[in-house]
Amino acid sequence: MNAKKLSEEVSVSPQIMPADIAAIAAQGFKTIVCNRPDGEGTDQPLFAEIEAAARAAGLSVRYIPVSTGKVTDEDAAAFGDALSQMPKPVLAYCRTGTRSTTLWALSEGARRPAAEIAERAKAAGYDVSGVLSRISNKGLIDTDHPVASHDIVIVGGGAAGAAVAASLLRRRPNLDIAVIEPAETHYYQPGWTMVGGGVFQKEETAKAMGAVLPRRVTWIKAAVAGFEPEANCVVIEGCRTIRYKHLVVCPGIKLNWDGVEGLSQTLGKNGVTSNYRYDLAPYTWELVRSLRSGRAIFTQPPMPIKCAGAPQKAMYLAADHWLRKKCLKDIDIGFYNAGGVLFGVADYVPALMEYVKRYDVTLNFNHTLLAVDGPAKKAWFKKAGADGAAETIETSFDMIHVCPPQQAPDFVRSSPLADTAGWVDVDPATLRHKRYPNIFGLGDASNTPNAKTAAAARKQAPVCAENILFDMGLGSALCAYDGYGSCPLTVERGKIVLAEFCYGGKLAPSFPKYIIDGMQPSRAAWILKERILPPIYWKAMLKGREWMARPKVMA
Repeated sequence: MNAKKLSEEVSVSPQIMPADIAAIAAQGFKTIVCNRPDGEGTDQPLFAEIEAAARAAGLSVRYIPVSTGKVTDEDAAAFGDALSQMPKPVLAYCRTGTRSTTLWALSEGARRPAAEIAERAKAAGYDVSGVLSRISNKGLIDTDHPVASHDIVIVGGGAAGAAVAASLLRRRPNLDIAVIEPAETHYYQPGWTMVGGGVFQKEETAKAMGAVLPRRVTWIKAAVAGFEPEANCVVIEGCRTIRYKHLVVCPGIKLNWDGVEGLSQTLGKNGVTSNYRYDLAPYTWELVRSLRSGRAIFTQPPMPIKCAGAPQKAMYLAADHWLRKKCLKDIDIGFYNAGGVLFGVADYVPALMEYVKRYDVTLNFNHTLLAVDGPAKKAWFKKAGADGAAETIETSFDMIHVCPPQQAPDFVRSSPLADTAGWVDVDPATLRHKRYPNIFGLGDASNTPNAKTAAAARKQAPVCAENILFDMGLGSALCAYDGYGSCPLTVERGKIVLAEFCYGGKLAPSFPKYIIDGMQPSRAAWILKERILPPIYWKAMLKGREWMARPKVMA
């Protein structure tokens, strides 16, 4: 925990963890204010976890969530009211501390000179010049005076963002590229299924962001607040702007934990877990190992989601462990899927159904998780009937693995770049934005109708790089993305059904059948997933080495 003092009464901090609460109390703080909405990051503890730890330590706590860069006058007023009412001193936190500092600056605007606010914020390590400009500009964002300008700006330093930056620099090493990414850690998220299955350690899936991004890019450690495409500007936290000539939007996907009632309050305890969070995947394995009898539930929300096969991967690995420990006969497994089929590409369903039968899984289609009561070990689902009618189904559990509902990040959904569903609106082949020709999008936040997987980003990144360079007059031809996605379905420890497909569910195997027959579970596919794909991710995809991912020129 790294608290920075803004005044005698208020300090700010980047994200805190429940384990930090004792130290916070020891430093004399009386109140904790959370300004970060749940679900912004995959390694982010939920507010309910912070609240429980704070109250146990005798601290007051207040939740004033503000989406990145969306600080309103009403938010500032609520923050000021909280400061006037809560015991002092107060520690406010968000992802980096910038939102909390912005709220403080706006709430202090009527009481302190602007120069003093700027000086105090600067001493704490925060730039509020954009905030003060907003105040003087009557709430409007100043796009005439950006804090930086770059030829190419990439929003997001995850799999898609790091890969497209590396692909661009492999082709043109002297490009002026900036990556806007607030996170300090980069995660190999496909590995979390293996962590939840006891195969990987979670630490194997994480590296420092600075060690992953190409050395020749400018890393802007800030969160994006919005877009001003008419002015060729990205708005970052603190009401500051970054100007671009070409923009690449790939910020990933938002996990909406609050989309299921009661889920935030019970995650990581009471038998409630999810491989969709870095710190919870080990808890999945803990639950699997400790369960010897009872009821285990695995859920899948409505599409689209990140890695559509991940919910059932967790189920198969758990069931295989119970089978090997000879206790499967005492465990009732239920798979509750909001959709109507086991897997979206029908060719792979027969192989998966063999495992459904082996593990005696009860399939419940058209069931959407509504609420979870961890202490009571109960869950409620909305069951949709063929006639359109719906009913609420209650069930008990001893263990439940939840895949949360998912959507595009808030700053994308509310932006001019979004389609009607909130996703970045791009051409599915060229990945160019449909309305703004100098903007491209890829990865989980785009509306391309492919599986949202790292494998898709691996194929999209070179296409995006080639097409940006072509648009800049530095490339020879436009390239096309064919919708490739891959889902290595871990049906048992040591075997995988390797699903590979393009737009429209067309099969797209990477290997001859005598090496890997994707229609059948195989040891070779497991070796690919366990031993080959992680180094390909770290040492090839994120370094611009496009093994089996060279883009195809448009016909």
